Amino acid sequence: MAFSNRRKKPSPATSNRHMAAQAVAARLPGAVLLALLTVAVIGVVLFAHWPGLAAQAVSIDDEYYLTGNPLVQNPGWVSAKRFLTEVLQPSTVPGYYQPLTMISLMLDYASADRPGNLRPFHETSLLLHTANTILVIVLLYMLFGQPWVAAIAGLLFGVHPITVETIPWIGERKTLLATFFALWCLIAYLRYARRPGWKLYTTCILLYVLALLAKPTVTPLPLMMLVMDFWPLNRLSKRAVLEKLPFLAIAVLFSVITIISQGRTGGLKSPEENPVASIPLVLCHNIIFYLHKIAWPANMSSYYPFPQPFDLSSPAVLAGAVGTCVLIPALLISLRWTRAFLAGWLFFFVAIFPTLGVLGFTPSIAYDKYAYLPVLGLLMVLAWLLGKAWSGGTDRTRKTRQAAILLVVAVATGVLTTGTRRYLVHWKTTATLFDYMLTLAPDSYWLHAVRATDCSDEGDFERAILHFGKAIEIKPDYVPSYVNRASAYARNNRYDMVIRDCSKAIELDPNCVAAYMNRAAAYAMLGQYDKSWEDVRMCRQLGATPDPKLVRNLSQITGRSE
Repeated sequence: MAFSNRRKKPSPATSNRHMAAQAVAARLPGAVLLALLTVAVIGVVLFAHWPGLAAQAVSIDDEYYLTGNPLVQNPGWVSAKRFLTEVLQPSTVPGYYQPLTMISLMLDYASADRPGNLRPFHETSLLLHTANTILVIVLLYMLFGQPWVAAIAGLLFGVHPITVETIPWIGERKTLLATFFALWCLIAYLRYARRPGWKLYTTCILLYVLALLAKPTVTPLPLMMLVMDFWPLNRLSKRAVLEKLPFLAIAVLFSVITIISQGRTGGLKSPEENPVASIPLVLCHNIIFYLHKIAWPANMSSYYPFPQPFDLSSPAVLAGAVGTCVLIPALLISLRWTRAFLAGWLFFFVAIFPTLGVLGFTPSIAYDKYAYLPVLGLLMVLAWLLGKAWSGGTDRTRKTRQAAILLVVAVATGVLTTGTRRYLVHWKTTATLFDYMLTLAPDSYWLHAVRATDCSDEGDFERAILHFGKAIEIKPDYVPSYVNRASAYARNNRYDMVIRDCSKAIELDPNCVAAYMNRAAAYAMLGQYDKSWEDVRMCRQLGATPDPKLVRNLSQITGRSE
């Protein structure tokens, strides 16, 4: 019997299985290293943000998200249904449609063992931030394939002070939740870009919608995908653009919903209401402001007032204009060598654009929280640069560079972690938080007014009157400060001062119902019943219902019925 010396050719199925096994074996060391590094990063992130779990501060809009929200405080299907169905005019949160965020907070409230216990909210937020840090690491590893580089970039993101307020600020659950789904969407998109299929494509769309249901400022996500197609995926083409059309249709739909709901419930200042020249100045200021805060995270705050005067005579505004005029040409020139710098900045700019101030709805020119997801664009550039430094050169020089990189990262991590923990100390109570912000912005009428309201809620009416007075001194035409100071005066039985402040508020705003109501009560307490009746009549003319008890008492005293 003759035997052939030729080997039997393996079947296609066997060959494919063999190639897949080789691929898994090649990836396994990197994946194991990545997992070990990620565990270490998680430990550092938890250490950096752990003081946030004890925070008891109620921040700027937390009243709407928790302390004054009856749906959150009554967990159940009825509340969840209202969060989901109140699309164009949310009834409990002035602003845009964000049902997943509200349901998330409602579930945390249900798990709290007592009213006022904020720890369950902070625990969930810290868990989400940790998960987002892991997702950033995974995304960067998928892009550049280097475990150490991905872990370093994720570590710097996780401990950076610019991420602080997303954890103790209850209302910023929306930022964490939206970023969580957005990062998953980008990870799914990377897999789709390398191996297209309708399942992955559908998953991307679903995750995008979930991100929008948490916070609609992630609307530009399809454009962020296009930037990634340009770099580092290098697959930008007509097909890549067409793939984004369903995403863009969803983006348009949610943009319309956001503008309508924000305008109806939270107030919205359109570009036409701003001086035309101020819009580019705001954009330039904020571009440089955020880059500066990321590179040098000192004096972090939840409130940054508009520079005054807001023109080129202000050093901050001038720095933004000059910095932007230098930055843009430099990025374009860098295209001669690489797409990385321009693409990273474009990703950052596109992601943060909805919050740059073209459509105004806050008294602050910027917020740290707005950079939470956009900073991913800068992290991609950092990971790319680290990757080149980490793996290039001979063995001896490479090990030296790697040791130097790890040393620099260790120092940077220590500095950032210290900054994060120090900033979190100010979130101990509402008073410590706002007093801290006032040290950074002592001439902010808005901060003084908010701090005064907090003092009134605590029963410290004398201090409330002082802060309202400071707000009025800074901005004499701010009507709410007069009305609220009048209420504080009323609690101290200083009715002549109530009448003075309410009269000034009415002078500034003849349709201020609260001022008429407060003044009517003050006139009655001083026995000036005719004037009290006049203010009651004005309340009715303005479509408001006067205090029934006041009207009843006036009727009994004067014998009049109106």
